[in-house]
Amino acid sequence: MRPSNLLAVPLLVLASCGRPGLAPIPSNRPLVIAHRGASGHRPEHTVAAYTLAVEMGADFIEPDLVSTKDGVLVARHENDIGGTTDVAEKFPDRKARKVIDGDTLTGWFTEDFTLAELRTLRAKERLPFRSHAYDGRYAIPTFDEVLALADSLGRARGRVVGVYPETKHPTYHRAIGLPLEEKLLATLQARGLDDRNAPVFIQSFEDGNLRTLRAQTRVKLVYLTSTPLSADRLRDLATFVDAVGVNQRLVVGADSAAAPTSLIRDAHAAGLAVHVWTMRSEPVFLAKRYGGDPVAEVRELVRLGADGIFGDFPDVVVAGVVRGR
Repeated sequence: MRPSNLLAVPLLVLASCGRPGLAPIPSNRPLVIAHRGASGHRPEHTVAAYTLAVEMGADFIEPDLVSTKDGVLVARHENDIGGTTDVAEKFPDRKARKVIDGDTLTGWFTEDFTLAELRTLRAKERLPFRSHAYDGRYAIPTFDEVLALADSLGRARGRVVGVYPETKHPTYHRAIGLPLEEKLLATLQARGLDDRNAPVFIQSFEDGNLRTLRAQTRVKLVYLTSTPLSADRLRDLATFVDAVGVNQRLVVGADSAAAPTSLIRDAHAAGLAVHVWTMRSEPVFLAKRYGGDPVAEVRELVRLGADGIFGDFPDVVVAGVVRGR
């Protein structure tokens, strides 16, 4: 069970938001957040991955958002889609070299394709050691389609399914004339998901992006980081975000002798919830301290007071969060 002295989590009490008869997202345990959908089981950011995640019990599905050439938000982890689609085979001449957030990259970028062109592509698994049995089956969904899917899946199961979008490279997108923020908020508003109690978190690694969004929306905001956070920094973040999304190694080290840090306690003291990323079951990702048991990692984070846990394998996170209490 979570300690009783943790943050009273009003931001996690997510109403049915205009969906009468649907069970709200639980507020008495950490949230189960499907990282890019059930991306350990299906190609990431596809309808199949999101659907399987909800079937496995995820509370939230997570679409990373980038823009097409014609200004439509689509779900891809990066705007470079060379590794996650068959774009190289279908559009070999569109390969480009760009500088994005200071990094020089060569690949195929969503902002060079219209939505109609992206519709011709099919997703594939990014990691070589995961199953490629589903490569070539699924299209790239738009953000609006992800929202519609969450609503449909929730209604079919009698419970609210939340959506946890991330703005990817927002400064870069704004610089090329394809800003993400306004379209993101407009899409949420069109579906009645633009108030404080909506089952939505908007996340970003960029401080300025979140400060801009705070002035434009009451939807809950999350600052992402893999850098240690001081108590002063947490108090500053609490002036414009509702939670921090942190790499799990900021909470507990990989070594079996490593003591947990005070990050969750300090964030709660500042009035922030803590969502931890990303739980992955494969040995290449799992810390030795867990002896090959990915559920043990989830359970440790639950004991330490995490308010939400991202996972590529939502079934594993559910096992540690819901069934393992």
